[in-house]
Amino acid sequence: MAADLPSLETLASINADGSRNFIHTADVRGRFTTLRTAVGWILIAIYALLPWIKINGNPAVLLDVREGQYHILGLTFVSQDVWLAFFLITGAGFALFFATALWGRVWCGWACPQTVFLEHIYRRIERWTEGDATARRRLDMAPWAANKVIRRGIKWAAFLFVSLLIAHVFLSYFVPLPELYHMVRGAPARHWGLFLFAAALTGTVFFDFAWFREQFCIILCPYGRLQSVLVDDDSVVIGYDTRRGEPRGKVGAVGAGDCIDCHRCIHVCPTGIDIRQGLQMECVSCSNCIDACDAIMRRLGRATGLIRYDSVNALAGRPTRLLRPRIILYTILGLIGAAAAAFAFSGFQSTTISALRMTGAPYYVADGVIRNQFLIRIVNKENRARAFVVKAAAPGQPISQNGLDKPVEIPPLEEELEPLILTIPASGFKGAFQVEVEFRDTTGQFRTTRKLPFLGPEKHAAADTR
Repeated sequence: MAADLPSLETLASINADGSRNFIHTADVRGRFTTLRTAVGWILIAIYALLPWIKINGNPAVLLDVREGQYHILGLTFVSQDVWLAFFLITGAGFALFFATALWGRVWCGWACPQTVFLEHIYRRIERWTEGDATARRRLDMAPWAANKVIRRGIKWAAFLFVSLLIAHVFLSYFVPLPELYHMVRGAPARHWGLFLFAAALTGTVFFDFAWFREQFCIILCPYGRLQSVLVDDDSVVIGYDTRRGEPRGKVGAVGAGDCIDCHRCIHVCPTGIDIRQGLQMECVSCSNCIDACDAIMRRLGRATGLIRYDSVNALAGRPTRLLRPRIILYTILGLIGAAAAAFAFSGFQSTTISALRMTGAPYYVADGVIRNQFLIRIVNKENRARAFVVKAAAPGQPISQNGLDKPVEIPPLEEELEPLILTIPASGFKGAFQVEVEFRDTTGQFRTTRKLPFLGPEKHAAADTR
């Protein structure tokens, strides 16, 4: 029997000759399985419904790259705001590292899309079409007769349909739903780029969940390899209590521990490892082995928890430290990052204003007047039309404003580019000065100012000095 056990030196999903060994996970029930299933379906529902839910008239999440508008939970960002994504991305990454230091790979087993879709959709389809793990293994070894062709055909057709749905839901995060629906109903030739992207994404999802599966977690995902530097002996991981379980032996064996060596924990593992050999890179912390072992222990009238969520220190009989140097450091860094993010987002406004000097000469002199020309860009990020008033002033200077002398009407989620011409009599120019330009909407809810340098020929300023 020992020869059949997974090895720490090789992957359970690779045969000795290098060929693929498909892992057929046995069914398991228990408190963690029930809770993880509920979490998984909630996450799937969130993924599918976010593009449909409207907040402030826009989808909850829509990253419209083509239009340069990014709607996230009621806020609308434009291309100039993309730098704020740095805080979202790095914050998510840091939160993942922090959670790993505390609870190991809980993300992988409970919330990673790879696990959520595979365990709660694709494996369920596989069970419905091909039976339990034993039946699926028999079907693998069976010749390609009518029964196998029909079952595999139904399974692959269902896999392809689900992959198509997942791919198009993903597209709806980047293309507005009405437009996406119109594209799907139209001929592929009318939208070749999007059609090819959707086809490639569908094929990738199908390949991943129909064949590649746990290989993605083991081979491609870098997070599993980072686990060794993110966790320590105080991190809560899934572990086997060797003090209680060893030596292994059959029920009733004299001097045997609680582990009866039934291999149930191996049969339910989605990556095929033996958790009794210690924490391994392939472990995604899914808790299947916990529920499987607990069921055996209850059947034998023994205490549950032979395999459980616990720290390496606790499993060895030592105390677990929650507060330790890396947690304290992560907390300090997290608070600094949160403060920086709060400061950055505090400057976010529903209107973006930019003022640039027009290309060409920095100023013009004609008919005794010095002229500076600017291009004003006003972006309305709200889902309603707004009117903006622009007024230039420079105390002590005879400044005149041409252009933008009337309120500028901007439709919802649109922008306007307008010239602003500032002039001053050449005789009144005493040197470069700042013009304060006020921007406000007619409702009085938005107001900001920009300072624009007014430039002119130095000879006028020098003449005035003399």
